[in-house]
Amino acid sequence: MNYIVLDLEWNQCPAGKAEENTSLRFEIIEIGAVKLDESLTLTDRFREVVRPQVYQSLHYKTKEIIALRAIDFEDARIFPEVARDFLAWCGEDAVFCTWGSADLTELQQNLAYYEIPSPFPFPLLYYDIQKIFSIVYEDRKSRRSLESAADFLNIPKSIPFHSALSDAHYTSLIMQSLMPEQILANSSVDYYRTPENRRQEIHLSYETYTKFVSRPFRDKIQAMRDRTVISTPCCKCGKTAQKRIRWFPVGSNNYLCLAWCEEHGYLKGKIRLRHRRDNLCYAIKTIKAISAEDAYVIREKKEVLKLKRRLRRKFNSEKRL
Repeated sequence: MNYIVLDLEWNQCPAGKAEENTSLRFEIIEIGAVKLDESLTLTDRFREVVRPQVYQSLHYKTKEIIALRAIDFEDARIFPEVARDFLAWCGEDAVFCTWGSADLTELQQNLAYYEIPSPFPFPLLYYDIQKIFSIVYEDRKSRRSLESAADFLNIPKSIPFHSALSDAHYTSLIMQSLMPEQILANSSVDYYRTPENRRQEIHLSYETYTKFVSRPFRDKIQAMRDRTVISTPCCKCGKTAQKRIRWFPVGSNNYLCLAWCEEHGYLKGKIRLRHRRDNLCYAIKTIKAISAEDAYVIREKKEVLKLKRRLRRKFNSEKRL
């Protein structure tokens, strides 16, 4: 097994969203990667600039962040050629690691645009080092920038940030501050491809929570009527936990609930509804054990939302009068 620490730089439509190609919002213009063996020892590097075909001028934000100029693209190869060489370099036993959750999604989107067969399995599990850094060193919720994390670990900044290879390099150094078991215990799921049916639904268990990714539904009403979506199995023992507060909306596409397991106490359920490219929606559900104090916060949130709805209805009623 080899860890492929991947970083991509991409461009977007310089004329804005109104003129963008909806089949490829972000076009990859640089691929950088570092290969580590199972002991996290560096064994190889990959870096190549990609000549853009869809957005041939750089967006102003891209120019601000990325140190690439027009001259860098003159002799560059196009994406299909670079991608095939990169995937061959990765090898068949590759396990991907990134800083954040976007790179693998955009890589697959670019592969699909050029009709290049995807080599990735389903579900695609990878390691988000930004998330794992927070799990190991901080509060599990915060997300530092790559440079901030390097500063936290006193990693010497010998090369500039914001090129694909340099960012992959710094991500690999942060990985090397971790124990392999800390990485392997905290995989993430890429959502470019999601389950198409009940059989493909994803169930994952971690140290402090469980994750479920559902099949598609025509809308959020249908999703929130599905028994598997709204079930609350305990994240520790798997037994069905009794709901103390049923699922309630927090914003337009998020839901919370509070459940109780006789053996393991309070559980917090969270559902995020996301839309796919075909406009169907799917649910991402997490369930984790929480304290009585955290359970109280959920109760308070439910009451505050209830009060806000009551006041809104009263205001609208008085306005009509």
